[in-house]
Amino acid sequence: MADSQPMKPGANTVSSWLSGNAREVVQARDISGGIHIHSADPSPLPRPRQLPAEVSAFVGRRREFELLQSWVRGGGGAGSAAGGSVLIVGTAGVGKTSLAVGFAHRIRNDFPDGQLFVNLRGYDPGPPLSSAAALERFLRALGVPPGAIPVDLEERAELYRTLLADHRILIVLDNAATVGQVRPLLPGEPGCLVLVTTRGRLSGLSAREGTHRISLGLLDQAEAVALVEETTAPYRDPDPPEQVSELVALCARLPLALRIVAERAAVRPHMPLRELISDLRRESSLWDALSAEDSADPDADAVRSVFAWSYRALPPAAAKAFRRLGLHPGPEFGSGAAAALVGDDLKRTRGLLDILVGGHLLEQVGPDRYQFHDLLRAYALSQVHSDESPEERALVLNRVIKWYLYGASAAVAATQTLIEPVAVEPPEATLELPAFDSTTQATDWYAAERANLIAAVRVAAESGFHTLAWQISATLYPIQDAYGSLDDWIDTSSQGLESALAAGDLAGQASLLYSLGAALSGSRELEQAEPRLAEAVRLFTELNDRNGLLRATNALGLVNLRRRRFDEAESMFITCMSLAEEGEQHAWRATALDNLGSAYDAMGGRPQEAAELSLEALQQLRSIDADPRTLVDPLLTLARIARDVGDLAQAEAHVNEATEIIGSGVVFRSLAFAVLLEQAVQALLHGRHDQAMETYFRCLAMAREIGDRTREALAQDGIGRVLQATDRVAEAVEFYRVAATSGHPNVFEKASILHHLADALEQTAQADAANNVRHQALKLLEPFTDKRSADLRNRLS
Repeated sequence: MADSQPMKPGANTVSSWLSGNAREVVQARDISGGIHIHSADPSPLPRPRQLPAEVSAFVGRRREFELLQSWVRGGGGAGSAAGGSVLIVGTAGVGKTSLAVGFAHRIRNDFPDGQLFVNLRGYDPGPPLSSAAALERFLRALGVPPGAIPVDLEERAELYRTLLADHRILIVLDNAATVGQVRPLLPGEPGCLVLVTTRGRLSGLSAREGTHRISLGLLDQAEAVALVEETTAPYRDPDPPEQVSELVALCARLPLALRIVAERAAVRPHMPLRELISDLRRESSLWDALSAEDSADPDADAVRSVFAWSYRALPPAAAKAFRRLGLHPGPEFGSGAAAALVGDDLKRTRGLLDILVGGHLLEQVGPDRYQFHDLLRAYALSQVHSDESPEERALVLNRVIKWYLYGASAAVAATQTLIEPVAVEPPEATLELPAFDSTTQATDWYAAERANLIAAVRVAAESGFHTLAWQISATLYPIQDAYGSLDDWIDTSSQGLESALAAGDLAGQASLLYSLGAALSGSRELEQAEPRLAEAVRLFTELNDRNGLLRATNALGLVNLRRRRFDEAESMFITCMSLAEEGEQHAWRATALDNLGSAYDAMGGRPQEAAELSLEALQQLRSIDADPRTLVDPLLTLARIARDVGDLAQAEAHVNEATEIIGSGVVFRSLAFAVLLEQAVQALLHGRHDQAMETYFRCLAMAREIGDRTREALAQDGIGRVLQATDRVAEAVEFYRVAATSGHPNVFEKASILHHLADALEQTAQADAANNVRHQALKLLEPFTDKRSADLRNRLS
């Protein structure tokens, strides 16, 4: 199993691999042995290549290119090769993005560590992209796993600056609206170059960061004429120069308007240019205001006239597609969502998209991915509001939101089988829905549509489609648990819960309370998770929903187990077993059995009972011919119990079987981590020291890839134990400190790590520090009365 390959679930994934098991409730064990340390060099930073393609037939801007070149490759200063930032300021449609992207392509070889690009959407009709969201995108591109991305904006910015330090990366921040949106995205040290485009002045940026500024004006007459002629030359005979000049004047020498008009002339090679000019002159400005800041801008009138002229010239079906695409919840979309908006089949919709792309009214940004220029999206929205009734708009929006709902449902069904799908209305017969033949197809679709799914929940709620909003949220949680970020999961669950409350739908409220509680539990916010899950249990009971009750009770049991409230956890797992037996849900019964066995193992003193329960779970799964991967959890529980009682041969047999299973197919990384961790512990117990250290480092790498700080702390603690056992105690101290402070282990695990740290400090003649650490650990253990906590207290005393 290669560390570099993401591990994905098969079609028979069950929820016990997600939030439904006690796998994370693992205990530290005392281990010893000799070791030689061999650790690999840190992984290099990925080299992102995010620049969009250059615009075709780019002309002019020679002065601006020379100025940029002098700053970047000149003799120092804020924008020199030593690093810095450049602000490109100009009115809408003047070509700011084209200049920034074109220049970035020319100098990209000066920045060998890659390029980052983000559209901050500061002037979109919809909400702008927040600094936090932009940082999340950049951190992912720089190799940070989703779960390892901090929640706090400042922490994200600090991590971003740390990753950029000592690297040369070119960064383009397109369509910025405010200084506050940009500042967190600036590197902290020289070496990188940032190009920012904006319609505003952002004077605070220049004053504080010493940013260079280019004010981009209209094309001069010669440049504007050249743009038109270069676009039309392959398709038309030369047009009279005076007519080209007249056309340029009508477009106010704005590149966006000129490209649209020139493209229309190019695709009508036999139409006299005079006729096109007459059409454009007759077109009045149909758009009252582009935005508040543009309302008195004469250049905006030219843009509006060109947009209106181009829109009126479209075939009726293409015009309908153009305006309705403006209603799409997110900024980028595929042909499937477009077909739902247009109300046509995929084949015809793709033809309409080609027409819009050919006319420069829509941009194709990737295979089957499209987006509007912000001005064109605003114009499309204005036209759909003027040309279609509120009832028609509501139907269109409803249809595309349902398309995302049904797509999410199909994706979840392709990745797991245990969770029953949310009951929704049957789709319209004319709605062409996503279909997936494999888990990979489903997860790829989710990755492409993740932002749109989140936007669909928000827009559905804002539009009063509360039932659809909560249904999408409730549908998404299994795939968000496995593949999304906790931030997404918590946010969509919270929004969905608000919509379920607004709709007065108890089933929706129960489902979203469960989802939110599970997400909060996954983020270790156990005090917030518990009341949500308790309320979910109450509502599922009131609704007589046994499946929901089983899920919520199991999740609440896990919260109690993580908080070491073993009596409550035991009661809930026993209830789960009864519910599963009544419903003949054998896989769920096995999950509850193993969770109960894990609880008995975690509290200590009940190894025989724990082993019997997990063995019964294992036998149950084998008897129903369950997917082999579902056997891994009970095998690991049995392995931990066996080594705890000194039966190392049996422990090794169990972990070897689990290893064989995860090596035979794709699984969740969290499952593979648990197997690797057990391998490392057992290797150390058997004296295979090199293997133990290598495996602990693999655990550490995988924990960081998953983005799970609890697992990261466990791996660091294990590395510390190996170092300490080989008299490299000073190094062990550092690993223990990191494990106890930077990770987020549960309270008992943190106390165990502090115990190891105290022993190491004692060995390095730091008795006072050791006593302080022991006091911290004992304080953490005060609430607990179970045997394992008592044993740890005795070792600390």
